[in-house]
Amino acid sequence: MLKLAGSTKPGDAAYEEISYPIAHRVLHKCDAVLRIEGASNGADIETAKAKEMGLKIYYRLEDIPDAE
Repeated sequence: MLKLAGSTKPGDAAYEEISYPIAHRVLHKCDAVLRIEGASNGADIETAKAKEMGLKIYYRLEDIPDAE
């Protein structure tokens, strides 16, 4: 979809227009988010959105409880 929309790299206008809305919709299917360390404006936006939705945010794999 991104290529068809004219995106040539992450962060360009087409990427921003398509990727974030899709990611926001996917969050509605999530129970939690793992925020991997490192600078990422997109990850920061998604983490903030997840917090607004009341989702649990994990910052380390070892903090995620075992699924049963």
